[in-house]
Amino acid sequence: MINNKKVVVVLPAYNAAKTLKKTYDEIDFSIVDEVILVDDLSRDDTVKVAREIGIRHIVEHQVNRGYGGNQKSCYNKALELGADIVIMLHPDYQYTPMLIPSMAHLLASGLYEVVLGSRILGKGALKGGMPVYKYVANRFLTLFQNIMMNAKLSEYHTGYRAFTRKVLESVNYNANSDNFVFDNQMLAQIWFQGYEIAEITCPTKYFEEASSINIKNSTIYGLGVLGTSVIYRLNRWKMLKSPLFNRA
Repeated sequence: MINNKKVVVVLPAYNAAKTLKKTYDEIDFSIVDEVILVDDLSRDDTVKVAREIGIRHIVEHQVNRGYGGNQKSCYNKALELGADIVIMLHPDYQYTPMLIPSMAHLLASGLYEVVLGSRILGKGALKGGMPVYKYVANRFLTLFQNIMMNAKLSEYHTGYRAFTRKVLESVNYNANSDNFVFDNQMLAQIWFQGYEIAEITCPTKYFEEASSINIKNSTIYGLGVLGTSVIYRLNRWKMLKSPLFNRA
């Protein structure tokens, strides 16, 4: 705990058997109270490895629900366990668990309700192996979103995120897509509710075992991001009323 706040790390897993233990071993259990792994019908031994390394809370999907559907299960389970701070960490070791204490302390201090680990802050994105086309797309989409949402983030597309219980109980994340655009919809909901978002520099690591969406899914995601931004602006102008922006 930090400041008497229960810290829970959630691991949205899909075929993460090769990297799960390495990720888990770097979690700082001096502040983390619980770890939840949600397995989205992996085709490898992810669940077996999770049990072997001692993860107590394992949710197994009986059908593949997608990245967004996995996160819904992660956050619902974390709230059920009484989490005050929830940190989403990918078990593919693309994001370092060593940032967990910094992210948790930012939330526990009451300064912010949301923290993102940004791959773009600093100069490490391309050096860490981010494909050039993804970097260019990231910069374009982020610029478009900052304009449409009247915000100023370095990126909207990181998968390393931390939330307070207050945020998770107020945004309607269960209404979001089950696909990759879930991440973007959730940030739009957070902005819509008036929360501030902090960012910290996060090293980038791309390697064979790290999960990454292909060009086809990246294109679908990009179109979804543009759509989310437009829907957000129309709701701000009261020209549209999307259920995404209803309070939970």
